[in-house]
Amino acid sequence: MSKPIVAIVGRPNVGKSTLFNALAGQTISIVKDTPGVTRDRIYADCTWLNMNFTLIDTGGIEPDSKDIILSQMREQAQIAIDTADVIIFIVDVHQGLVDSDSKVADMLRRSSKPVVLAVNKVDSFQKYGNDVYEFYNLGIGDPVAVSAASRLGIGDLLDEVARHFKPEQLDEDEDDRPRVAVVGKPNVGKSSIINKLIGTNRVIVSDIAGTTRDAVDTEVVHNGTEYVFIDTAGLRKKSKVKEDLERYSIIRTVSAVERADVVVLVIDASEGVTEQDAKIAGIAHDRGKGIIVAVNKWDSIEKTDKTIYEHTKKIKETLSFMQYAEMIFISAVTGQRLPKLFELIDVVRQNQNMRVATGVLNEIMAEAVALQQPPSDKGKRLKLFYMTQVAVKPPTFVVFVNDKELMHFSYVRYLENKIRETFGFKGTALRFLIRERSGKEQ
Repeated sequence: MSKPIVAIVGRPNVGKSTLFNALAGQTISIVKDTPGVTRDRIYADCTWLNMNFTLIDTGGIEPDSKDIILSQMREQAQIAIDTADVIIFIVDVHQGLVDSDSKVADMLRRSSKPVVLAVNKVDSFQKYGNDVYEFYNLGIGDPVAVSAASRLGIGDLLDEVARHFKPEQLDEDEDDRPRVAVVGKPNVGKSSIINKLIGTNRVIVSDIAGTTRDAVDTEVVHNGTEYVFIDTAGLRKKSKVKEDLERYSIIRTVSAVERADVVVLVIDASEGVTEQDAKIAGIAHDRGKGIIVAVNKWDSIEKTDKTIYEHTKKIKETLSFMQYAEMIFISAVTGQRLPKLFELIDVVRQNQNMRVATGVLNEIMAEAVALQQPPSDKGKRLKLFYMTQVAVKPPTFVVFVNDKELMHFSYVRYLENKIRETFGFKGTALRFLIRERSGKEQ
């Protein structure tokens, strides 16, 4: 299932972060943000009337002059046009209609994307109701009056946004072909890998326009199986600061990861694993996707008998939150080990969809408890009653206990390690839900 992506566009100080927090239902963006502080926190998973979507804040404008405001507004609007299924264009009823609003509205209007106009800071419709009508002049539909700070009008706004969701985005996707997102920083060789795979297999069913302007879904057949590769390459060159590139890269990654089953994180062997790689990996990890770390340009570095060991150790240290990730060392230029990528994708998908019988899980749990006593606090000891698997993609387990406050993170990790010792589950996260029940009844 591919969740719709909703992007927020607006001038500085019109309430983008406040609206983002109101729609997400939690404080994610820092409203008075310092440059760089919130650049990671630009997306959230949201639900409205049982419809799931991903919300993106395209902010990050730090204007010095009116010219820069307008140029950055256009840049921001273009990111939204490239990436989003629906765009929320937010304006300020107190400041009224300004020139940069009109110019960006013109750009949004010419795009094929649906735009919902949110007029913010309408704390009193009696006081500001007539001022809202001024924004009809933008020519992008009926303005929706909201107050993000007071959370007024949020339901009406979400109703209007949801009206533009396509039915196929909300229904279970019947396309069961493996969908693989190739993600990573700019210039690590994402496009080169896909081009080499195409050249190696010599069978391309077709190229389909993806969700973003530069991204393309490429269908490749390998050993009789169709794979859909989602390419997030094609990042446009900019003279902007590095932070803008990071933000754009992360937004593009969220878009691709949402649509993928397996994520291939491409790392530059000559540069090594970086903090930005960890941020991108975290997006896939948070969403429970299958993950393969592909170290590209392996042909370009000098090697000893310890080189792979040293690189592997460094990657596992930096990506310590996803020790389960599969790893492969490749060269898009020479094609080294690229065919093995398909094998890894197949293994990770199988592990993502693996189900373990309840009886076997409880045997593992009983053995784990016998080997390491559960934690206690103030004389009360944790008791584990029962464990069962409730979902796949990623494999998700419910553990019933007497007091979930006693279920320390370290003991959950211990249980996870015991399950992995038996079944592997390489390449996929495991999720654990802790539930309380009053007695030992099964």
